[in-house]
Amino acid sequence: MTYLAALPDAAAYGRLATLFSFDVPAVFVTKGQQVSERFLEEAHSAGVPVLRCSVSTNEFYRHMKPFLQLMTAPTTALHASLADVYGVGLLFVGDSGVGKSECVLDLVERGHRLVADDLVLVSKQGNDVLIGRGHELQNHHMEIRGIGIIDVPALFGVRAIRRQKRIEVIVSLDIWDKSREYSRTGIADEYEDILGVSLPKVTVPLNPGKNITVISEVVAMNYLLRFTGVNSAQIFDEKLKQSLEQDYE
Repeated sequence: MTYLAALPDAAAYGRLATLFSFDVPAVFVTKGQQVSERFLEEAHSAGVPVLRCSVSTNEFYRHMKPFLQLMTAPTTALHASLADVYGVGLLFVGDSGVGKSECVLDLVERGHRLVADDLVLVSKQGNDVLIGRGHELQNHHMEIRGIGIIDVPALFGVRAIRRQKRIEVIVSLDIWDKSREYSRTGIADEYEDILGVSLPKVTVPLNPGKNITVISEVVAMNYLLRFTGVNSAQIFDEKLKQSLEQDYE
């Protein structure tokens, strides 16, 4: 506004016409400054809304930047369930009816927290952060086959839910297949890409008697252990190799 006020009227009008010739989605005027009638006329002719606020430009930008990052972030919807287990975001994937909801429900009963069930909305924040949340109409309800729709916060309290959570590990629940090879040592890591972000993936074969809830807790704890730089599988492998070398000598 100070710049325009310092120009002759003809030059100021020319600058405004040039500004609004671009595809400008909106104009924000900070510090509660007065907006000239000619400014509003040019904006109206171009179909550009003009909004005014009383805060400083820096304060306005501080609030607006994260909002725009969230609203313009790459997003996708996944058929999955998301839970916060020991502070680790576990994304449970698998075929319909494999038991994702039942697993998450059992985790909630053990004191962990539900983020979303059946439908997980994922947005990419920055270069490598994926944030998952549920649909606003879903509101932390779950479908349990044989029972129906249940309201998790009503049953377990508000401490049993989270509005959103960073996705850190993918847990794939698969029906046991005798012809398939499953990891038994954990040395060879498996990864899967979501929105261009590579996430560690753990495939858990399901067969009768397997306690998938405890396994999920171990997956979360093992991730935390690796985050501190401790890889149990590699340490065990190195010790085994050292022992074999000593025996050979």
